Amino acid sequence: MKNITGVMIYYYFVCKRKLWYFSNDLTMEKGNELVEIGKLIDENSYKREKKNILIDENINIDFIKDWKVIHEVKKSKKIEEASIWQLKYYMYLLKEKGINIEKGILDYPILRKRKEIYLDEKSEQDLEKILQDIKQIQLLNTPPLAINDPICQKCAYYELCYI
Repeated sequence: MKNITGVMIYYYFVCKRKLWYFSNDLTMEKGNELVEIGKLIDENSYKREKKNILIDENINIDFIKDWKVIHEVKKSKKIEEASIWQLKYYMYLLKEKGINIEKGILDYPILRKRKEIYLDEKSEQDLEKILQDIKQIQLLNTPPLAINDPICQKCAYYELCYI
């Protein structure tokens, strides 16, 4: 079983099928226009910051301020709940390593907005359940059913699910 990454937490909230494919090394993001746009936004925003901090091959933090505030850069708020939990997961893992992060910030440079995120005891308990759910999804022999949501039409995995 693979280590649980920040992307897996994100996909858990977007689509369990997408999570299963990703966990089983079926990655469709490379060359996807929307994914590439997101990468460009990340690369071209906050250029003065030391960015893309990889920790234990599990999480890739967009940038950290004074080891107290972590930032995650997103292009839109469409799937904000997934982004919030991804950021909480980063704070959770860092806390396990003895690094107490004051808060996380979701940055939306195109929208010129930000949202502060905090990790509380309830969120930690929820994350433990989410991690167990992800492990169960990884163990499935076949992917979960497609969700048939409007978001599917722009997904990098669309053809794999529907064609």
